Amino acid sequence: MYRILLILVTVIVVGLAVGYGLRTSHKTSNAVTSLLPRETVVLMHLPDLARTRDDWRHSDIYQLYNEPSVRDFLGKPLGLLPGRQSVAQTGSDLQTLDPKDLFLAVTSASDDKSKLVAGFRFRDSPEEAEKTIGPWRRNLLGTSAASQPEEQEYQQHKIQIYRVASGTVGTVYTGHWFFAATDLEELKRLVDRAEGRGTPDGPELLSADKNFREAMAQMPASYALCFYLQPKTLAQKLTALRLSAGQGANLTPPLLKQIRSICAATRFDGGKLHDFFFVGMPEQTAKAAFTRSSLALAGTDTFIYTASLLDLPRQFSLVDPLPAAGFLGSRLQRIGQGLAAAGITADQWDAVFGSEVGAVADWRSDSHWPATLVAFPVKDFDRAKKIADRLARILDDDGAWVESDKNGIHYISTPYSVGFLTLHPTIAVSDRFMVAGLDTASVASAMERAGGGSLDLASSAAYKRAAQMLPEPSNMFAYVDLGLLYTRLDAALRPMLLMSSAFMPAMNDYVDMSKLPSAEIVAKHLSPIVSSQRYQNNGYVAESIGPVTLSQTGIGVLLIAGAGAFTYQHAGLGALNGGGLGLPIPGMFIPSTSPNRVWSGKAAGSPTPEPTPEPLATP
Repeated sequence: MYRILLILVTVIVVGLAVGYGLRTSHKTSNAVTSLLPRETVVLMHLPDLARTRDDWRHSDIYQLYNEPSVRDFLGKPLGLLPGRQSVAQTGSDLQTLDPKDLFLAVTSASDDKSKLVAGFRFRDSPEEAEKTIGPWRRNLLGTSAASQPEEQEYQQHKIQIYRVASGTVGTVYTGHWFFAATDLEELKRLVDRAEGRGTPDGPELLSADKNFREAMAQMPASYALCFYLQPKTLAQKLTALRLSAGQGANLTPPLLKQIRSICAATRFDGGKLHDFFFVGMPEQTAKAAFTRSSLALAGTDTFIYTASLLDLPRQFSLVDPLPAAGFLGSRLQRIGQGLAAAGITADQWDAVFGSEVGAVADWRSDSHWPATLVAFPVKDFDRAKKIADRLARILDDDGAWVESDKNGIHYISTPYSVGFLTLHPTIAVSDRFMVAGLDTASVASAMERAGGGSLDLASSAAYKRAAQMLPEPSNMFAYVDLGLLYTRLDAALRPMLLMSSAFMPAMNDYVDMSKLPSAEIVAKHLSPIVSSQRYQNNGYVAESIGPVTLSQTGIGVLLIAGAGAFTYQHAGLGALNGGGLGLPIPGMFIPSTSPNRVWSGKAAGSPTPEPTPEPLATP
């Protein structure tokens, strides 16, 4: 990206760092969309960073950060972050500018060089704003380039033109707006629109585009950050790339061709973060009732529950036994081949199980690791048992599968060993559900809950409160109990981390594990995350709300994993585990990753006779 535009990116990053959230109206959005052409491909808009900062300071996550023990623990790792002083200075500069309607957009991607534009409104005069923007320009462009710009007069304004290695960048002040663009003519059009030359709501503007208006209608009337993508141009570029590579245009993903627009927004809602996501496209799943019946399998120790409708023909095509599906891996190919050989079609599956799938993750306080389950509602018990048996044989055709029945539930299970770890994959079928899990006890416990009708999770106050925060879903629903998850993770990992820091003193250069806050202090600020999806107004609308949202949790997990890997390498832990000595971290169990996996107690390729399978443990 052209270096001058990093000025705007810096503003965006700092804005994101202090959080999301703002209660402004769509009138603010109109101030930006009336500046941009209809063919705009990408738009990112932040209405008011000062108000965002104020809302952030009332958020659940900020309250957690303000806990004395949390600040004390984070003091050392945050102190090691590079550029803290420059970030603090940028934050101070932002307060001086008080930027409003900050935007970054790609207005054209049809040629070799995309056209980028950016800008924001500032509080004081252009002369005062230049006192802040000038140093940014010098730092980003370099002293020689920033001090010797070309100047061009346009409508009584001086456009500063900078020649950089990646191209040309122009900047200009007009009224209380600052604009930057990689195309001089595009910059002039920005100035004209900002000063009212042309039709304010003309058909050539982004605000007049049907797809854009459709997408924005699904966004909240207030937001801190909004992102819009028009994928048509991207699909055309992908097609052109395939043609230039000698591939057929028909190889462009059909789903991409159907998407008219993608739009997302984030705001604060009572101290929680609230995400909105819209994809304008035809409905992809058949009309079916979304019941969340698998909620009956969730208990008081459930920290994740999800349910969604499936597009069965598409899902079956993903495991179609054709060479084109090879990228999905041999296991899915094997499933596809087995289902095809058994004559199980999408219509037959729907007749037996329906179009809904649920997933449950439980973590009991007396267990080191969580147990996960996948569940399908059952319409035809006898046929479901036959399909379950076929699935078991597909997954392991030479496994020692044992079948048993108890309380009207049919169980199929086999031992499965990986190194020193022994699991008992189990499929259970009742007249209500087919449930698959990695151990018999968790599967049996879930089936007993469903049979008893206790609805442990569904009747809990935390679940009810979270589920009522979003509109009723029609396609997907997810619930994550962050407090319970953190409590279980703390109990499982704290001893390992403390012992690792004792054996690896270099680890203390990065983090002081003795100051790790108690689970109670952290968990009290972590309310559940809930997410839902529905189809309305010609597109899919997904919402997520919580102290952090579902997507932000995923990003956070990746960041934590990266930080953990960095500490692992730089603290010398790799030298002990996998670095030549092959020794595990003290207190940590690491299963073998040898390709010679053990099925049913028999190593692959071993001539040792297979032992007689034990009967299925009584659930």
